[in-house]
Amino acid sequence: MEVDAPEADAAEETDGPAGSRSSRLDEEGDVAADYLEELLDIADIDGDIDIEVRSGRTYISIVSEGSADTGLGALVGADGEVLEALQELTRLSVLTATDARSRLVLDVDGYRDRRGRELTAVAQEAVDRVKESGEDVALAPMSAYERKIVHDVVADLGFVSESEGEGQARHIVVSPSDD
Repeated sequence: MEVDAPEADAAEETDGPAGSRSSRLDEEGDVAADYLEELLDIADIDGDIDIEVRSGRTYISIVSEGSADTGLGALVGADGEVLEALQELTRLSVLTATDARSRLVLDVDGYRDRRGRELTAVAQEAVDRVKESGEDVALAPMSAYERKIVHDVVADLGFVSESEGEGQARHIVVSPSDD
């Protein structure tokens, strides 16, 4: 098992606010990687951990070491439910170690990228249906992370979207723009 973390720029290692924030995000990544490494060892799952800090957030990816089935699918689960739970547990691990809340994003074997492409297509289809009918279109329930992706795509296409419902039933309704 390997942990790959790009070296930080010297400019980010200053004593100013940007440097301290970068340092905090680097620490967050290290704590999360240690937690995930231990989990992978306990579960006897092969994977490499990549850490990236961008846009003020830590992104951690667990990727397969080869083309063989490594068991990473078990860390994603049905509809990404296990991945969401694992992300929350990892955030709690960081909170326990650093006394700071974490907004890290965890991905396993490229699931979030694939799901992002699927959600972009879902948003595009919803906008197309709204264009054709002029009526609101309700989408299936999805996680907060997934709703954010859809809201962004819908807004980029010039339409309006709102989240409705509560808990597991929270979903997006796409509407024509008010313009």
